[in-house]
Amino acid sequence: MKIGILGGTGKEGSGLAYRWALKGHEVVIGSRDAARAAAGAAELNQLLAGKAEVRGAGNPEAAQATVVVLTVPYAAQVATADSVAQQLQGKILVDVTVPLAPPKVDRVQLPNGESAVVALQRRLGAAVKVVSAFQNVSATHLKDPAHEVDCDVLVCGDDADARETVVGLAQDAGLRAWHAGALANSIAAEALTSVLIAINKRYKVAGSGIRITGVPRG
Repeated sequence: MKIGILGGTGKEGSGLAYRWALKGHEVVIGSRDAARAAAGAAELNQLLAGKAEVRGAGNPEAAQATVVVLTVPYAAQVATADSVAQQLQGKILVDVTVPLAPPKVDRVQLPNGESAVVALQRRLGAAVKVVSAFQNVSATHLKDPAHEVDCDVLVCGDDADARETVVGLAQDAGLRAWHAGALANSIAAEALTSVLIAINKRYKVAGSGIRITGVPRG
């Protein structure tokens, strides 16, 4: 699958890019600055050491992929999506956005009392299948393929087939993923991120996560 990661030079985006590239997907990391994306791709390719290769490009080119993943900070979410809205038509957009409000990132912030991902779906329209995922996964160990990331992925979306695609991509990244219902349920995953940050700070850890229990795995 061809995957374009907008904000792919950041920790979360580059970590997912690394894992998906190792699994054999064609990965393009995007940035507003194509030169920055190329430099980020070069760093990843050094880490991949010939096992796979990623490419860097400007966001509009990266958004021509089959599945597009949005991993930019909340402040850049709308502007980035708007800049590639034409390329997103008819595609799956995986939104990893969490509405954090620095410096109080350990406090839940829900702009207008709703999910930031739901607001983006409304803005982009029904022709874009927005799926929420990966908000609760720490980037700390993503670039270590031998490390089991101790966190499940909640996948929310109004299109069941699109959700299934993203569940598969999470599994390709070595993560356990669960169908977590409609896109409106993303509000819970977004809020949980601040809770996990608070736990990280209190217990001096880098990557607390969540586990879903009581459901057979496999």
